[in-house]
Amino acid sequence: MAFGSFDNGGASQPMAEINTTPLVDVMLVLLVIFIITAPLFHQAVPVDLPRVEASRLDDRPQVIAVAIDGSGRVFIDGQAVERSELAARLAELGARGGQPELHLRADRGTRYERVTEVLADAQRAGLVRIAFVTEPPR
Repeated sequence: MAFGSFDNGGASQPMAEINTTPLVDVMLVLLVIFIITAPLFHQAVPVDLPRVEASRLDDRPQVIAVAIDGSGRVFIDGQAVERSELAARLAELGARGGQPELHLRADRGTRYERVTEVLADAQRAGLVRIAFVTEPPR
């Protein structure tokens, strides 16, 4: 079905243009409705909460700071640890209770093999929350 004028005097060609004015009108109406109703979504239901005095829970996890310098030496909380006693020391710190976090700082020149050895010892000690500490670029 072709839409066009009722003029039969010439070659009857279908009109290939779509009238977008009604579409724009509907979109503007929807925009106005959205602008009016959007602030209503941010208002919460007013609830009068009870007032109770309670102590705050201190849920900060225990942090184990492990650093590896450029030569491959390992430090736990600033104290140098030998390779042979690293796993035992991490197991001891992990068994203190809770789920401690291991923050690993490795020098840029540290061999990847040394980092993986420390990560393997931490995994054997039961530490599953491990974070790699970096510095932002300058």
